[in-house]
Amino acid sequence: MKILVTGGAGFIGSAVVRLAIARGHEVVNLDAMTYAACAENVAMVADHPGYAFEQADIRDPVTLQRIFAAHRPDKVMHLAAESHVDRSIDGPGAFIETNVTGTYNMLQAARIYWEAAERHAGFLFHHISTDEVFGSLPADPDVKFTETTPYDPRSPYSASKASSDHLVRAWHETYGLPIVLTNCSNNYGPFHFPEKLIPVVILNALAGKEIPIYGTGDNIRDWLFVEDHADALLLVLEKGVIGRSYNIGGENERSNLELVQTLCAILDRLRPKAGSYADQITFVTDRPGHDARYAIDPTRIREELGWRPSVTVEEGLERTVQWYLDNEDWWRPLQARDGVGKRLGTG
Repeated sequence: MKILVTGGAGFIGSAVVRLAIARGHEVVNLDAMTYAACAENVAMVADHPGYAFEQADIRDPVTLQRIFAAHRPDKVMHLAAESHVDRSIDGPGAFIETNVTGTYNMLQAARIYWEAAERHAGFLFHHISTDEVFGSLPADPDVKFTETTPYDPRSPYSASKASSDHLVRAWHETYGLPIVLTNCSNNYGPFHFPEKLIPVVILNALAGKEIPIYGTGDNIRDWLFVEDHADALLLVLEKGVIGRSYNIGGENERSNLELVQTLCAILDRLRPKAGSYADQITFVTDRPGHDARYAIDPTRIREELGWRPSVTVEEGLERTVQWYLDNEDWWRPLQARDGVGKRLGTG
């Protein structure tokens, strides 16, 4: 397949690009190279004959149409998005422009291309979204998000992603555009931009800084190793039913406090120091609208497509910590980028 991947220099997108190339697909990586994108994330495939890069913004519809016409992809994997909840609280406009208007532009460009190609039989638009569109769950471990859970977004970020999901479904129902949609739980792993929780914990710990935990640390997330997610996304792209959505979860629920304590214990073992890194944990004021719990019921993707995560959270966190210890040359320059290392989203 020739796959057009948007946001392919970002965290999840680059994992998809690397895996797709490794599996013999051709990839066109479309990325605006904004603050969270890193060319180093795809440097290992940059010279591959099956890889092409287009620096472009999904807010630019004319350029999108040119890219579709020039590269003629078989499939689209739309990952490009503003994704940091804290940033969305401080500056929601960018999230509406990129996640809503940008997705509209992608859908229109895909539709124009698909119709001009006489409704190319193998074409598919795969929209990658988040479980945050479903809102917040109660503590009851038996209650989880399914594909039919009503949408209830509670932050500017999740509201913008919910809007984009609705647009994708509408373009399928109204225009017949072949689509699939996936909603994932919290990702982590190598190349995770250092403004998100897990890299913040690792890098603050190593720097001897306070390790901030919002509120009491009771918020629960379902953690999904990014390489497992990339594997699931390519499976859905190849075998998913047109018009269907699939929830992708890690089956690894942990409270934020439990997660941070686990990371500190791993660091104590891999990079020992006097005392424990857990001594640096500090509880800070919670962010507005902080969802209590996310958890995904992955029954559909398991039963229909035969997929389950292969990496436990203990194994994945160990691999992630080791990667950051081994790759200071990657993360050190990123700490100078706008907003990194600062408290955002206090309202």
